Amino acid sequence: MDITTVYWIILAVMAVGVVGAMIPGLPGSSIILAAIVGWSIFTGFAGIGWPMILIFVVLILSAVVEYLALYFGAKQSGASKWSQYGAIAGMVLGFVGLLPALPFGGPLIGVLLGAIIGAFVGEYLYRSNLEGSVRMQQALKASAGIVVASLIGNAIEALLAALAVAIFIYSTWSYVFI
Repeated sequence: MDITTVYWIILAVMAVGVVGAMIPGLPGSSIILAAIVGWSIFTGFAGIGWPMILIFVVLILSAVVEYLALYFGAKQSGASKWSQYGAIAGMVLGFVGLLPALPFGGPLIGVLLGAIIGAFVGEYLYRSNLEGSVRMQQALKASAGIVVASLIGNAIEALLAALAVAIFIYSTWSYVFI
């Protein structure tokens, strides 16, 4: 296989990684890192230098940003660990549950709805010492805070993943096309 074909395949995989960074629970940054490792192996690690180190730093930051956004969003909304665990369980169940029903949009819808419902249920169960309407309000507030924070974190992660791909293209384009 020639280097141009491999390059376009690597860029396609990286594009999937950027999309994966936008969707909660998918390993977008890991996909981009795997593509870079594949490129490096194919080229015999030629051209590995400061730009590639910068890409690794950006991708590590993107993973940290997602978790920090979720942490601060939960803290701001007064959410407990139960709502965070519920959101994670809901995302997994929503992804798996709606995959067979709606193979194209189902997993994305399932992840979003699962996170909302899971965070609500987790917080509702945790707040069993509160009365009905107060308990309900706290569970709604916690689930909204976690979901909004997760979406903001994923948007930032996607921007950082796109930046990493742009740095990769900038640093390798001349190696392939000149």
